[in-house]
Amino acid sequence: MTVAACLGRWPTAPMRTELIHGVLLFTGDFDQRDAITAQRTYPGRRILVNADGNLEIPPAGPGPPRSLLDR
Repeated sequence: MTVAACLGRWPTAPMRTELIHGVLLFTGDFDQRDAITAQRTYPGRRILVNADGNLEIPPAGPGPPRSLLDR
């Protein structure tokens, strides 16, 4: 793994991570491969790749996760 990869991909890029209303938000260009990895990293949490390509990890709860963009 290169330094550029460490700074550009989650979860090693803390400057691209936010906590908004209890939802972890990783900004970047993510896809379903990242969602699968996040599911293993955060068991019990619901994982969502939003319309902007960001990775959202809301708390566990009933029903499908709702994106921060939809609030």
